[in-house]
Amino acid sequence: MTEAKYKKIEAILKQRIIDQTYPLNSLLPKEIELAAEFNTSRPTINHAIHNLVQQGFLEQRKRLGTIVKRNKIAQEFTHVIQSYNQEMNDKGLKARTKVISFDKINPTSEIQNALNLYPSDSVFKLVRLRYVDTTPIVKVTTYIPAKLVPELDKIDFSQVSLYDELRKRNLPVTHVTRKLEVKQASSTISKTLKIKENDPVFYFHSYGYAKRDQKIEYSIATYRGDLNSFIIDLNLN
Repeated sequence: MTEAKYKKIEAILKQRIIDQTYPLNSLLPKEIELAAEFNTSRPTINHAIHNLVQQGFLEQRKRLGTIVKRNKIAQEFTHVIQSYNQEMNDKGLKARTKVISFDKINPTSEIQNALNLYPSDSVFKLVRLRYVDTTPIVKVTTYIPAKLVPELDKIDFSQVSLYDELRKRNLPVTHVTRKLEVKQASSTISKTLKIKENDPVFYFHSYGYAKRDQKIEYSIATYRGDLNSFIIDLNLN
């Protein structure tokens, strides 16, 4: 049994759980069936299944079999400032970003208030869809004052972290405030995130500050409710 073999099978089984090829609460195919499908031994299959049980994607029950569970991604950005890619990589997940659009626009009154801008100012509007493997997890629309970051639209943010780019420009995000709402998915967001219309979604407004409390970022993020949970870390002063 090689590590590459069981790891590859583990990744395939995990993806089938995430994209619901194996539906929630369904029985996983028997080890002998999976061994035949992947042309490998039962110990190799058993090793892959054991790892997924440890990660919370599967549950083994006596006299019944192996049950598919939905292991939500524990998002920690509520108390940690880091990029999406870094957070997913730290969890052993494969992150990917698709840039839907990237334009320079005149700010609406909402954006003006969020970033302390004048109507004559311009902002960059960056719309991204973030994935784990091939599954869309969150749609993020970000607004950044154009006067603070000239030529930002020349950067390919499917490959580059926005926070890393701001840090390079001596504008690191040092403080973030977020407002959370739970909403029902619209027809547009349901298509984008591949969920059903009216499914629950987490809706975050985020305000990012650079040094001296300079407003540098205003983002609206819509997270799938079925695949995400959020860690809140509080301390008594």
